[in-house]
Amino acid sequence: MKFFLVLYVGIFYWQTMDVMICSYGRSVMSSNVNRAGYNLSEAELKELQATEVEMLVEVDRICRKCGIQYCISAGTQLGAVRHKGFIPWDDDADVAFLRQEYEKFREACETELDKERFYFQDYRNTPGYRWGYGKLRRKNTEFVRLYQEHMPYEQGVFIDIMPYDNVPDFYLTRKWHNFRCFLYRKAFWAPLGKMQERGIKRIIYVLLSCIPDKQLYDSFTKFTNACDRKQTKRIRIFAFPVPGHENGYMRCWFEKLIPTQFEGISLMGMKNYDEYLSYKYGNYMELPPVEKRKVHPVSKLTLLSWEEEKNGLY
Repeated sequence: MKFFLVLYVGIFYWQTMDVMICSYGRSVMSSNVNRAGYNLSEAELKELQATEVEMLVEVDRICRKCGIQYCISAGTQLGAVRHKGFIPWDDDADVAFLRQEYEKFREACETELDKERFYFQDYRNTPGYRWGYGKLRRKNTEFVRLYQEHMPYEQGVFIDIMPYDNVPDFYLTRKWHNFRCFLYRKAFWAPLGKMQERGIKRIIYVLLSCIPDKQLYDSFTKFTNACDRKQTKRIRIFAFPVPGHENGYMRCWFEKLIPTQFEGISLMGMKNYDEYLSYKYGNYMELPPVEKRKVHPVSKLTLLSWEEEKNGLY
């Protein structure tokens, strides 16, 4: 944390800019689509989503067998309510766990995961991994988003496995806590940021990328452990942007669950989905204009059917 504090002045104004950019619901990558990368075709997106459904089924199977509580969240919960499946342009899926349940799932993957088809990654089992949450990936596929080509680990089609941690109840403590989350997120992102950004942002990312992985991982683990000693009313993902929702989400939304239909399968979703989605998205049943539909340009893609065709299975 001493290294982070040295960078405080240079990053302070950046936090406000970062929230403003994210609040429009579009990633920096999507604004650079004409510079490099490409957007998936409709057929590619459909097959990608079908592969992600396969992984959602695997998560549900493991959690049911091991008594682990999870729920779909974010765009996946929204898609379930508004479209009975994926948001038509969405290229990923989100699964939420309270921290204790996340740790149970992470451990269960060691023995219960179908390792002929899938593999689980987080910063504790994948060298060079730069996300503060996990990903479940499909073997024999490749899905590399723009600017992530140089990352030193396998990148198959994935769904996000999100741990939610306690947010302080006291307002001033929460403000400091949110800034620390911001710093950790930028430190995790630094190897990508230094490739993507320019000017002072690039300089800051270069400095942050000098933090040894082990030091960052150990510090982040200590931070999450300290925050989870006392249960609070609100929770959030520490290493993921939450523009406009830095105070976190109500814990009860992630505890009271019901079976929810998604792409013809039954997954666990939020009972109070209307409160959650209204808080997160506002008038969530209204489709956003085309220019605000978040897309992720891709630099490398190998889908399962392509591998099967190459190996003579088609």
